[in-house]
Amino acid sequence: MSISAQNLCWSVGKINIVNDVSLSVPPGKVLGLLGPNGSGKSSLLRLLAGLRRPASGQVLLEGRDIQAIGRRALARRMALVEQHATTEANVRVRDVVTLGRIPHRSPLSGWTVVDEEAVIAALDRVGMWGRADRNWHSLSGGERQRVHLARALAQSPRELLLDEPTNHLDIQHQIALLKLVGELALTTVVALHDINHAAMFCDQLLVLDAGKVVAQGAPEDILSETLMRDVFRVEARIDSSPHHGRPHVHYLI
Repeated sequence: MSISAQNLCWSVGKINIVNDVSLSVPPGKVLGLLGPNGSGKSSLLRLLAGLRRPASGQVLLEGRDIQAIGRRALARRMALVEQHATTEANVRVRDVVTLGRIPHRSPLSGWTVVDEEAVIAALDRVGMWGRADRNWHSLSGGERQRVHLARALAQSPRELLLDEPTNHLDIQHQIALLKLVGELALTTVVALHDINHAAMFCDQLLVLDAGKVVAQGAPEDILSETLMRDVFRVEARIDSSPHHGRPHVHYLI
């Protein structure tokens, strides 16, 4: 497996935020994290990225504990886009994406053709190359989210972690971004709110509730009316979409 976790636990005080979570993601596949607010999705992503040390359990990259991998080496192969990523400086879009090349450069190395090509390719992949010289503060929330994704892609990662990447995007760009993520051929773990988008674009789903895994598997195997009722507290009917064949949730209101 490209990335896996074994019995991860992490808490704040006496509150278990991530409780005995195990998962595995094959190379090039997309794992979607689902669960109500406060279920532990963001905390789990930060544990997978090595930004938090688990109280117990471990995260493995190709069988190696990430705690034994240096921060710089880890940043060369894994990128995280957080839900509330911000850039306060008054900079250009191009400058924000350039930050993704830091792990690949020594303090004294100059800017290379490889660096420039990586930045251009990343901006082009998210549809922001035409705005490369725009001021950061002139962008909409959705445009900023796409730039943060471009910064992650500029790292040239093999594993990509995304926390609610479609926040602030209109429906057209939500679908375009998730389609893009699926086409990247990267090992990806993505936290999502929209269950239908998760079912459509993710190879596997992992559902959390109060920090614990309550379901894990292919969308067609785990999405059920009982799951929607017990975990998400809504009544729903689930059938197979005639357009893509994946499960589709119809909310009953």
